[in-house]
Amino acid sequence: MTFYRTTRLMLSGAAFLSLAGSAFALDGQDLLKKLNAAYSAQGGTVTADGVDVNYTTVTLKNASFKPTGSDALHIGDITMTGVEEDEEGGYYIEEAAFPDINITQDGATVSASEMTLGGISIPADVNGDGLDSILLYETAHVGPFKVTKDGKEVFSLGETQMNLSLREDESGFDFDGAFKSMKADLSDAPDPQAKEAIEKLALQHVNGDITMKGAWDLGPGTIDISEFAFDVTNVGRLKLAFKISGYTLPFMKSLQEAAKASEANPNKEEAQQALGLAMLGLMQQLSFNGAEIRFDDASITKRALEYAGSKQNISAQQMADALKAMAPIALAQLNIPELQNAISAAVNTYLDDPKSFAVSAAPAQPVPFPTIMGAAMGAPNTLPGVLGVKVTANQ
Repeated sequence: MTFYRTTRLMLSGAAFLSLAGSAFALDGQDLLKKLNAAYSAQGGTVTADGVDVNYTTVTLKNASFKPTGSDALHIGDITMTGVEEDEEGGYYIEEAAFPDINITQDGATVSASEMTLGGISIPADVNGDGLDSILLYETAHVGPFKVTKDGKEVFSLGETQMNLSLREDESGFDFDGAFKSMKADLSDAPDPQAKEAIEKLALQHVNGDITMKGAWDLGPGTIDISEFAFDVTNVGRLKLAFKISGYTLPFMKSLQEAAKASEANPNKEEAQQALGLAMLGLMQQLSFNGAEIRFDDASITKRALEYAGSKQNISAQQMADALKAMAPIALAQLNIPELQNAISAAVNTYLDDPKSFAVSAAPAQPVPFPTIMGAAMGAPNTLPGVLGVKVTANQ
């Protein structure tokens, strides 16, 4: 009797779990539909021959990505694991894994592997104004990436990693990325003059890394790219940075709507004109907060002076002295004495002992883009003062 009751309970439990699994099964087609609703705002759609669902794993079979206005790009099977549907009808995906690629065209082969996106949030409704209405991801990863030409590797990346972190109070994002172990083979440059310059500058084999860091404060729409740097061995480190405000979520959605309206217009000339006017109107909402370009030398300047001097039959030091003498003459046309003197002094300091050279713009207050455009058209010589431009060397 006890055995009979135990067996009946087990069978009842199995039946309940089966029914529960059916009741809470993921709707793969709904996921794809909502993915495309969000993705179309960013300029593309994803198609698939079929959608397979196995518990919390969803596979888009033989998928393709079609950017707006371009041909479809075949991807293959996209496997999404750890898929959950939230109470509002949106989806969260722990990881989406993409198949390796290996494409050959015109003698060049592009290959990439270990491609994944992690922490993907697909909105239930893209028409809202909050974060829950946009497609987001937390990580993006690509393993070894290579480009070969006629059997020879000409460019490669060891690994690419991007990270996006939403702050706890949802006031904004912090993000960073790295393109690691970049290698480029420039030894087979087809142009003889370019090949000579590459050899003299010792740039036949370029190695380095690319890194970036930034933040987006949603309220004021402040995008601060604090670092976008190219660090190349035996060349130097080039760092770019900029900061603007006014790039809010409504602004971003307005940009997307303008682009979609332009694409939908069959009259392409008219569409481009309308898009240009729309962009010009939207730019009125942005302000310039600051920017910087900085180069830290790692021996490339000396080789460049030697090469340039050899073309004039003079030494590297004589070439540096000639450039220092020409700088004030070339800068005179700017008609901005204070900036001319600063640039000339920085050039002299750098050429005497190449360490670093930087150009920065740091206005006391954010400058609206219309003010910048007005100054550029009406009184360009006032622009450095408006933007707070400074030029320094070896600092």
